[in-house]
Amino acid sequence: MAAASTCDSVHTLPKNVVIKTEPEAEDVSVKREPVVPLIAPVSGLQPLSWSQDHRLAVCTSSSLAVMELVCDVHNNKQDLTLHRTSIPVPAEEYKLRVGPSVELSEAMVKFATHPDPTVRQAFLADSVINPSVGVHKGIKYASWSPLGCDSSGRCLLACLTLDHRLTIHNSHKRLEWNTLVDLTKKYSERLKERNYARKDDKLPQTNLQDFDELQRRFRMQTPLRMEWSSIYTIKQVQPDNTGVDLEMVLLAVLMENGDLVLWKFVLPFTDGADVTFYDTIESGVTRPSDLAWWEYENADRRMSGLIVGSEVGPVKIMPVSLSGVKGYFTLRHPVILWKECDEIAVENLKCVPMIHPIHKSSCSLIVASRGCYVFWCLLVISPAGLNVHNSHVAGLHSLPVVSLAVSQQGVAVYTCSTDGWIKKLTPTFTESTLIFKQEEMMRPENLTGRRIHGIAVSRNGAYIALVSTQGMVDGYHPVNRTYQVHFVTLKTPEAAAALLLRSPTQNLYKMADLLDLVRWQILKNKSIPASLQDELDQKIREADSPYLWRFKLFLVRILHQSLQSPNTENNWKPAKEGSKVFIRDAEEEDGEDKEGAVKEEGEPGGEKLEKEENQEEQRAEVQAWMNTVETHLMRENMKKVLGVVYLNTWLAENISIPTCGLVEYLSKDTNDRASEVLIGHIKNKMNKQTFSERCSLCQDVLPFTDHKQTMCKNGHMWLRCALSYQACQTLTFRRCLLLDSIARLPEPEEKRGVALRRLQITRVRLCL
Repeated sequence: MAAASTCDSVHTLPKNVVIKTEPEAEDVSVKREPVVPLIAPVSGLQPLSWSQDHRLAVCTSSSLAVMELVCDVHNNKQDLTLHRTSIPVPAEEYKLRVGPSVELSEAMVKFATHPDPTVRQAFLADSVINPSVGVHKGIKYASWSPLGCDSSGRCLLACLTLDHRLTIHNSHKRLEWNTLVDLTKKYSERLKERNYARKDDKLPQTNLQDFDELQRRFRMQTPLRMEWSSIYTIKQVQPDNTGVDLEMVLLAVLMENGDLVLWKFVLPFTDGADVTFYDTIESGVTRPSDLAWWEYENADRRMSGLIVGSEVGPVKIMPVSLSGVKGYFTLRHPVILWKECDEIAVENLKCVPMIHPIHKSSCSLIVASRGCYVFWCLLVISPAGLNVHNSHVAGLHSLPVVSLAVSQQGVAVYTCSTDGWIKKLTPTFTESTLIFKQEEMMRPENLTGRRIHGIAVSRNGAYIALVSTQGMVDGYHPVNRTYQVHFVTLKTPEAAAALLLRSPTQNLYKMADLLDLVRWQILKNKSIPASLQDELDQKIREADSPYLWRFKLFLVRILHQSLQSPNTENNWKPAKEGSKVFIRDAEEEDGEDKEGAVKEEGEPGGEKLEKEENQEEQRAEVQAWMNTVETHLMRENMKKVLGVVYLNTWLAENISIPTCGLVEYLSKDTNDRASEVLIGHIKNKMNKQTFSERCSLCQDVLPFTDHKQTMCKNGHMWLRCALSYQACQTLTFRRCLLLDSIARLPEPEEKRGVALRRLQITRVRLCL
């Protein structure tokens, strides 16, 4: 049922209104440096996409530019730290295969000169079928998978080019991108094996000489959009009849004919041969335009579907059947969200899971842009069934909405039009519908008067990224149009710190965008806010969690960096050789000596020396503070490692963990009662057995004198794993880019045991 159209009503809200978003400090829009220039024009209708691992993908005509936001603890500059990589557009032209090449060539000649003008014009105007129109180069769309899909626990990237090539990529060592699989080619081969039959295996009655059949074969394999599902856990039966939990993710691809093709990826996904075709869903939507996943979860019940929008106007949800997923239910039939065919295209489809504050139940908010309007739909599942409330928000922009982004943290919808105006919509709940509070974002002065092509919001809503034109230079339009990516803050550092303190994820890496705002504030003020420090200490006293200690260590490290003197030397410049001698006149030398003497007399040397001494004392205090927090975290990690050893003493000879060295290190602190109890249990259980580490080169004993490295008597030095404190005696290992720590590669469960493998795949203790 459709609710009445509701718009902004800030001053007179109903009494039963409950605002979903929690109260926060007033957000301030501040443009951060640097501004990233693009080497090619942007392409695609939605050129920006921000991943869950803090990487921003920008679609351009020559490549897919990727910028990773890194919260660097070794950098004392206030600018954002961005790692830039790119995926180039393939140089070779890709052609869809719809049948034998001879038969296709004959069909092209026939329809290019067809006597019926309606058939001939339809053929000549179709950029997919007609090769004479020309193929555009560039990226059409990019979509990020959930976090934890590739071999390193990060996101996979699905990339769709303008010549309809759909590929899956992963980042190797953060420096390069590998193409794992070409799904367009894989699906084309599948269709060829099935003789281009429909889903019901009914073979086509005509060949390529029929124009309708030619159109059908092209449209059934021309991708328009693709979106990833969330991660599902399924049971797989092994040959010995034992069940193993596997994680999988689905990629839904919307074809031009309205079909939804689902691909299954078993995680972690490393080989393109492992991707399997899952299902094809016939949506029946004519002229489809956009796609989004709808996923509902309440207690042990889960449902999902695919939201399909059309260029004609209707929006509907198609059921998706998932077998083997515990607690999963399937919709009985498609759900119509909007049925009016008003020729207003549906674009920028987004779906956000929410909790209804009045009914205390799970619900979903679906938003999309339709021309100058924003379409919204609220789905609420009650004992009576699925309730649908929908309407439009009008009066936002005078020009069509070109981009729409949703912030998951404190749900808010951001829209922008080509004139550069950005609006913020905050949903407000009533008993039966929604009211949106409209706000106009304050734009920095240097962003006014520019054409905005797209926006995207970071994972936790700390930043909004905008891609725009360069704008006018000295009152004139530039000869060559250039494009830039800007980063604007959406939250204040105080609001970001409050969210970090009450984070439910307890993971600093997942909150890196909020963490960067706090880092920026400390570097500017050269101090940790007193309110933040007091609240953090209070929470540590209440709940002594490693997350809070890591947060505290991060703050102290940034404070230590802010006190460092800036580096004025250019490291890229070659050093002057000492052998070169420059001959100057004696008069010039005497003049310089006099100037230097006058300058020294003018400077108050005593005050300058006292200031340097105070700074040095402050740096020493912060360094001691940092060492104390690091020692606490390291000792807690050692206890964790020894706890794993205590539960797996039957594997002690194989795990090669320096148990005796860890015991001696922890025994130095006589005030740690928990360590004494753990050490006593380990000594009793191991029954005076010692399994010493051996050097792989000389088989000599490796002593435990340092938690970072070890050296045998013959001078062979090995780095120690930051997770298990084992000596890394292999040629390959993992390295932390922020702290330069290393970790051993996880080994198979049958060799080291499940507990040890879990220990090897955790995060570095002293890192984010």
